[in-house]
Amino acid sequence: MASMKLIISAPHTTTINTLSTTSNKSPIKNLSFFSFPSSTALKSIHTTKTPPRRFLNLIVSALGKLSDTELVPVSSLFPSAAGVYAVYDNNSDLQFVGLSRNIQSSILNHRKTVPELCGSIKVGLVDNPDRSSLTDAWKSWMEEYIEATGKVPPGNESGNTTWVRQAPPKKKADLRITPGRNTQLTVPLEELIDRMVKENKVVAFIKGSRSAPQCGFSQRVVGILDSEGVDYESVDVLDEEHNGGLRETLKRYSNWPTFPQVFVNGELVGGCDILSSMHEKGELAGLFKQ
Repeated sequence: MASMKLIISAPHTTTINTLSTTSNKSPIKNLSFFSFPSSTALKSIHTTKTPPRRFLNLIVSALGKLSDTELVPVSSLFPSAAGVYAVYDNNSDLQFVGLSRNIQSSILNHRKTVPELCGSIKVGLVDNPDRSSLTDAWKSWMEEYIEATGKVPPGNESGNTTWVRQAPPKKKADLRITPGRNTQLTVPLEELIDRMVKENKVVAFIKGSRSAPQCGFSQRVVGILDSEGVDYESVDVLDEEHNGGLRETLKRYSNWPTFPQVFVNGELVGGCDILSSMHEKGELAGLFKQ
């Protein structure tokens, strides 16, 4: 399919009148940005309050082959429409192929987050942009590039998070001793605690959950464990619904009167002060590897 670049020049306050197309083979017939029928007109576009000698370049390209699509400066004005786009660096090397329901917004975001990798852009608009058609358009550009070069664009390589926003990983759920308040224990609570700390490498008994600690000391401990990147279990000692009687029993078990309490390999390491000190000295990484 063909592509079109529509340049709107606005030296001050300008009205651009009708642009008509009458051919059934018009290259802009199927552009989803404007939704032209086979014979119609582009209605007047008004630009106001534009500084003198400033020109806006509106890039409108129907989807075609990646190699046939015009490469334009990243500073161009792109449509707020759905389609695929390819980002090239200042050496004209392809860095990333993306799909978006708002190409202009996506490109602006890339310019903010990785400006050094954004030199020029190729854009292809997708008609009737449902998820399937957008994905197919993206695949067609990716497959064309891979076939021509034998490699994947750097930004599209598996594990690369430079270009795509990643949702924060969900935190693990806290361990619970029982499924509910009315559950009858068949073994002593102290024995359950003993099993818990010995069957899990790192266990933090905290006030509140790991996603919502209920005291500053517990929040500090969760932050330290998260920053160390260690896989740990957490238990909410304030959860009487599922952990009834845990606080007093744990104090007797550990012979430690306060919370939080952190166990590693079945042994009590300590509370917030001790963990903070070890963290500052760089001693925790070695402890967690034992």
